[in-house]
Amino acid sequence: MNGIAALASDFWEFHLQENPTAALELDQPRSCRVLFKDSLADHARRDRQAGVFLTRLSQLSAHELQERELISLQLLERQLRDLREHFAFQSHLRPVLFPTGPETRIAFVLGKMTLATPAEAEDYLARIESIPAFFEACRERLWAGAAAGYRLPEVLLSRICGAAESYVAAPLERSVWLKPMATAHGRDTPEFKRVRTALEAVIAAKVRPAYQGWVEELRSRYARHCRAGISIGDEPAGADYYDFLVRCQTTTTLEPGQIHAIGCAETARIRSEMEQVASQAGFEDNLRGYRVSLGSDPRFIAKSGEELRERMEILAKRIERRIPEFFGRLPRMTYGVESIPEALAAQLPPAYAQPNPSNGRASGVFWVTSVPGACPSYMHVPFAMHEGWPGHLMHFALIQEMRSLPDFRRHSTGDYSAFVEGWALYCERLGHEFGLLNEPAAHYGRLEMEIWRAVRLVVDTGIHAMGWSRAQAIAYMAEHLTLPAATIEAEVDRYIGWPGQALAYKVGEIKVRELRDRATDALGVRFDLRAFHDRLLDCGLVTLDLLDRHIQSWIDAQHPEAA
Repeated sequence: MNGIAALASDFWEFHLQENPTAALELDQPRSCRVLFKDSLADHARRDRQAGVFLTRLSQLSAHELQERELISLQLLERQLRDLREHFAFQSHLRPVLFPTGPETRIAFVLGKMTLATPAEAEDYLARIESIPAFFEACRERLWAGAAAGYRLPEVLLSRICGAAESYVAAPLERSVWLKPMATAHGRDTPEFKRVRTALEAVIAAKVRPAYQGWVEELRSRYARHCRAGISIGDEPAGADYYDFLVRCQTTTTLEPGQIHAIGCAETARIRSEMEQVASQAGFEDNLRGYRVSLGSDPRFIAKSGEELRERMEILAKRIERRIPEFFGRLPRMTYGVESIPEALAAQLPPAYAQPNPSNGRASGVFWVTSVPGACPSYMHVPFAMHEGWPGHLMHFALIQEMRSLPDFRRHSTGDYSAFVEGWALYCERLGHEFGLLNEPAAHYGRLEMEIWRAVRLVVDTGIHAMGWSRAQAIAYMAEHLTLPAATIEAEVDRYIGWPGQALAYKVGEIKVRELRDRATDALGVRFDLRAFHDRLLDCGLVTLDLLDRHIQSWIDAQHPEAA
């Protein structure tokens, strides 16, 4: 094993030791019977070790590496430097509690777990018992952050408390804590029944009280420490921190003002196309009227959450049939469609992807809201293509099969959101080429989804860099989107609570479209869309500049003189 391979292996081993849930998802548990390591001491230890790894990395000779190894070195250096910079900015003390609070993190992790043996069930019981300690670590960081001047925007408090309370209110049989046990192989054996009895006791005596205690502390003591302002710029070093978050999320050197301008331009371009679609539907010079017509037409709203899920399942199969025409390499893993529980639907987006665990024990899940009005049928195609195949779930499944790449380039999806989300947004546009967006309403629905992402560039930067108010952000979104008012408000609150994250989608999609246009122009009749897609997805997780280099080398190799 050469120097970069050994370093990448050591880094990944440390990552798994520090992130027990990641190790579990990869079927590589490290004898750790907790869900999270999230205390102040845990974050300090990770920062110190990142420094050690960077010292080792600086001693490697880059000119001796092959191209793929050099890319790994550059990506690893970026991840380590970002980790250290996060700690320097005290990210772990800043209260990012919506939409990724402790209750959401727990639910997301437990939703992926599968149990096959009594020993795994025993370990699961121990991890559930660790939940109160996790809340205590969150409480420790919350108060340390408050002392350092980092305060939660008060507008988010009711959402955070409501999310946590929804888990407590759920009946035991439908609780997130019991689900892995309820669906376990061998769950009817005496061994499993014994563990389940113990688990139910732990849930009643420790877990529910931990959630309730968290909510009570937020509502009583912490509420007095919240801030009225909604911008990350209101916090210590907030402006510099936002610039850093923008770089992390977009993997570019774009500044907030540049992204704001891009968002305004894209919003205007897409709105012009929407007006053309409205004219085709008989609403010439009346886009607002067309929106009202779509929003009030009951044909586009499923009668129930169950019917909505069934429609999505049928659509997923229609999409899957066309996939081989556009992709030469397909993953072995498939996926299913499930409904987001009603108690959680108001706190979550209309749809999201839950990748399959790499151990192959479960398929990926395309989660769709159980509130039909939040997902009208003219938006089904972009949702399905973004979250399912050929979007997130297909992309993640393909990356997991790239065994020749270092593990950190196969599994660190959160560090490469611009590529991951940019690809999924690009896939929505493929709906035209799949023949699924021929009707004006369906075409409009795709544009609605695209303008949603363009508006995000404007609103996120508006809130955190331009001094926008929450009302101003809501009004801007309402002007350009037909989403229900409650959905728009939840989206704005998401941007308030998770600065920069929403920027990855459109910035990444613009790059993917640019690369396709470049390849088409350069290769002419030699351009092969299937080959382009396969090339785009065979590099693992990368930054946008390295993705550009990856595609350009493929273009260069297609020219006759390169043969």
